[in-house]
Amino acid sequence: MIATYKILSAAMCYPTAEFQAATEDLIKALEAENLLPASQTEALAVLLREIGTFDLLESQSRYVDLFDRTRSLSLHLFEHVHGESRDRGQAMVSLLERYHAAGFDLSANELPDYIPLFLEFLSTLPPKEARAMLADTNHILSALGERLRKRQSAYAEIMEALVTLSHSTPDADALAALIETQVENPNDARAIDEAWEESEVRFGPDDRNDSGCPRAAEIVQRIETSLPDRTSGARK
Repeated sequence: MIATYKILSAAMCYPTAEFQAATEDLIKALEAENLLPASQTEALAVLLREIGTFDLLESQSRYVDLFDRTRSLSLHLFEHVHGESRDRGQAMVSLLERYHAAGFDLSANELPDYIPLFLEFLSTLPPKEARAMLADTNHILSALGERLRKRQSAYAEIMEALVTLSHSTPDADALAALIETQVENPNDARAIDEAWEESEVRFGPDDRNDSGCPRAAEIVQRIETSLPDRTSGARK
């Protein structure tokens, strides 16, 4: 198991009291696995502690404003490149087949291109294969990182860390095309309605009981058993 992917997956999910209680253990696991430069690990630690120590309702409200109410910050990968076209459906079928071929069965009520779910899958792969799949998405992740930076959101650290983990540079043309997308104002209800049209917008923890996000306690338990085999494998 690649613990770093699982931790970043959990950090991209709707904040919960369970995650808040586990933040220090997750930070220690990031540091122990040592897949990222120290500066990025430190920046991620700041974000995790921020989520862990802020008022839970405030953290949840901030999360909703970013990822539920802003389509250009959607956590569904193919939303950014295919929109609602048929190509998106085919891309998701192909990704789902990849999951099944690797023995990764989805029990969650979530689309396969949901970033936390995608990272959960990558955590189960050999490192080289995980990096290659991540590299295929790094232009999307980089664009999301820039959009989050413009909103002065520390969640940008996660996207930038994922680009680093891919060990590759985003395609310049693909990245430029994505960055040109207008970032919506989360307080402009009319703009939100026009952007999402008939797409479902989900709010609140009850909608995430089956969201595909790994549980923090489970992550910590699995990390404790897997890290001894990985602490010698520092980043290349």
